[in-house]
Amino acid sequence: MYTIIDIETTGNGIKGNKITEISIFKFDGYEIIDEYTSLVNPECEIPYFITGLTGIDNNLVRNAPTWEEIASKVLEITQDTVFVAHSVNFDYNVIKNEFQNIGINFSRKKLCTVRLSRKLIPGLNSYSLGKLCTSLNIPLTDRHRAKGDAQATVILFKKLLRSDGAEKVFKSFLNARSQEATLPPLLPKEIFERLPNSPGIYYFKDAKGTIIYVGKAVDIKKRVLGHFYDKANKEILMCKATHDIDFELSGNELIALLMESAAIKQHFPFYNQSQKRTPTEYAIFSYEDRNGIQHLAYNKLKLTPNPISTFNTITDCRLFLEELCKNYGLCPKFCHLQENISSCSHYSITNCTGICRGTESPMDYNSKVKMAIDELMDKNQNLVIKEKGRHTKEEAFVLVVNNKYKGYGFIPRHEQVDSIDSLENFLELQKENMDTKRILSWYLRKNPNKAISFTTLSF
Repeated sequence: MYTIIDIETTGNGIKGNKITEISIFKFDGYEIIDEYTSLVNPECEIPYFITGLTGIDNNLVRNAPTWEEIASKVLEITQDTVFVAHSVNFDYNVIKNEFQNIGINFSRKKLCTVRLSRKLIPGLNSYSLGKLCTSLNIPLTDRHRAKGDAQATVILFKKLLRSDGAEKVFKSFLNARSQEATLPPLLPKEIFERLPNSPGIYYFKDAKGTIIYVGKAVDIKKRVLGHFYDKANKEILMCKATHDIDFELSGNELIALLMESAAIKQHFPFYNQSQKRTPTEYAIFSYEDRNGIQHLAYNKLKLTPNPISTFNTITDCRLFLEELCKNYGLCPKFCHLQENISSCSHYSITNCTGICRGTESPMDYNSKVKMAIDELMDKNQNLVIKEKGRHTKEEAFVLVVNNKYKGYGFIPRHEQVDSIDSLENFLELQKENMDTKRILSWYLRKNPNKAISFTTLSF
């Protein structure tokens, strides 16, 4: 038994999307055995552009029942049926959210007439409801009203049920493990199936082949599937527009991060809004006060003269300074971990040797600060980071020269590489930017043993 459903909404994203009209046709595979159609009072304003599309305005729904008032009827008519809709995840998720708002769990098996049509009627230019109805001579009246669209979907669904190979396709789509109801309506399942469970980056593409999103993952297939389960409005709109997914392997998370950053700056994808914004970054720097004491301090990167090291957050700066204090016997007061105090009293740093109390000379203290800075700068000057390759027969690397990111590459295991000149034969040159500095700074703090100096280079 099936219930073929269409809704009209206020259009304010999935969680803020309120239903203004619903139409349900209960269908046994041969004929309609029950029907329920109703306007719904969304208990909020309907935007003008939605009224222009559907004709449903605030006056029309003013005296209509609320969702809570019709919920029992919707539950009753859909009980023990398969929920069918055109782009089913949209209708299903909005209805599920309406039930959740009144404390009711809603769960039904799903079928998508877009995905079924692509499988059983391949080769069409478009699988929108309007274009499908035109191609298949299905009458469609009252477009963008729930009953009109639902009636047309019933006729389409009946045609799909009687298509060649329908029994096998329907059985496959209703299999709980098939993921057909989870995948975007316009994405062929075979494209998803070929995605690897490996580190790398992936590209979501629209109908024109334009890249609309770039992501990175340590397990590409698992991460992509996560997008399909995500109920955020941006994710649903992005997945709905996705026709294809491509990928590149990286072998490891570090190179995946670097590849993702470069791809976003190259393609400027529509749905990578957060990565397109320039994040506020912070840095540690040093200065000498009027008493000749060398300080270590932190500030926003753009306000920092001669940054020693960059960080994503103030917290990262403070944690790093705490480690320097512990490792080099520096004072929390003169590393700006404690302000407006006469002498330090940090809860976890107890090895200050007295600069704040006047029992250590500025010269002796400054020499420790210089040692910390020199060692830090020396670590980041020239180095190679070795990482896992894309398969067992190669290794990956990232190259930093004169404290500047040069790029990454992959080396076959049978190759003997013992110099920078030979390493550069495998290098894919990349541009350094704030993102790459942040990524490498994060990685080296987390994995200090992965960095190799040029003098000990060996692959």
